[in-house]
Amino acid sequence: MDNTPAIVAVEDTGIAHQVVHYGRARTVEESAELQGIETAAMVKTLVVRRSENDFLFVLVSGDRSIDWAKLRGHLGVSRISLPDAEEAKAVTGYERGTITPFGSSTQWPIVMDERLSGSIAIGAGAHGVSIHIDADDLARHFNADRADVTK
Repeated sequence: MDNTPAIVAVEDTGIAHQVVHYGRARTVEESAELQGIETAAMVKTLVVRRSENDFLFVLVSGDRSIDWAKLRGHLGVSRISLPDAEEAKAVTGYERGTITPFGSSTQWPIVMDERLSGSIAIGAGAHGVSIHIDADDLARHFNADRADVTK
């Protein structure tokens, strides 16, 4: 399990990180508990479609959800949607629940919840595995657009 595209990709960056195996969890809260971290430190990675073949990653704190009106306003679009599970896998290489920008088959732009800070846990491309990394390092590496897009 230590050779997912995400783990290989983060190791290739040279950014300080830790790969944490915790077993499969049913909820973000359970995942946080198994990892010994606060739910707010968990990162939910969502794939959002702006238009046909135009996607982006939205990184959301585990204790928050996307505010669709804020996200549309931030992106300057009137309509966005979530792809179904099959399309999300096709455009990232990862199944739902394991999606991460690290090692994604396509590097889409990233909008990152401005509240994500300090040590965070982002998916590692497989169920029950996270990458613990500093939020600022992740944002810098991906040139993430930090914004208030959650509620």
